[in-house]
Amino acid sequence: MNSETSMGSDAGVLGTSSGFPDTQVVLEARSVKKTYGVGARSLTVLTDANLTLRRGEMVAIVAPSGAGKSTLLHLLAALDTPTSGTVYFDSKPIETNQDTTVAEFRNRAVGFLWQRHQLLPDFTATENVAMPLLLRGETFSPAMTTARKWLAEVGLQDRAEHRAGELSGGEQQRVAIARALVTRPAVLLADEPTGDLDEQNAWAVFELLQRLHGEYQLTSLIATHNLALAAHCDRVLTLEHGVLRTRVAAAMGTPGEKRANRV
Repeated sequence: MNSETSMGSDAGVLGTSSGFPDTQVVLEARSVKKTYGVGARSLTVLTDANLTLRRGEMVAIVAPSGAGKSTLLHLLAALDTPTSGTVYFDSKPIETNQDTTVAEFRNRAVGFLWQRHQLLPDFTATENVAMPLLLRGETFSPAMTTARKWLAEVGLQDRAEHRAGELSGGEQQRVAIARALVTRPAVLLADEPTGDLDEQNAWAVFELLQRLHGEYQLTSLIATHNLALAAHCDRVLTLEHGVLRTRVAAAMGTPGEKRANRV
């Protein structure tokens, strides 16, 4: 399916024809710290997290549950604010004190994929996928048309009018992928996207993410505890004691070339 003609002209904030080189830094965290108050005490989840995502990369963060992966992704998506440090998008700080700017960033720049898909069970698959478009003011009919095209992209054209609660776990996560990408974001943030799936469905979903990542020129960050899946990304980081560390250095070749050799 041709991404430019079949999915509309909105190619996200950076766009697929922006002309930026592959080394362009799209999303960056500098010295990010996150502390939560717990009663009279405090709990520090991230102590000094530094992360640079370059255009076209697919990067994995591997850590056990409770290590802070979800917290980091929430900060990168502007769903939460750091205690200290700064998150940058396209070399500009995310202005967390301007709700309109943050809301636009969430809706247009970032697609977020949750472990537990967060679909509305009484709405159809099409309605769930169309929701981000409707929230940003698009009219109903065009939004539903675009949503159906994205459901076809993830192989669910025959399930488009089924309610989310009628779909299997793997199908629900495919709907969630379509919803995350329907706005054509520049960055995909995926928080344990295969964590609730069996091994067969987990690989199917991951391979779908790889394909869409390449076809739509995404920059993707995937938090996971699955080392086998993570090994198929361009870089693998670990989150240890609130600090990100490199586990596997990037191999030679461009991200697209490496993924083409793997799948």
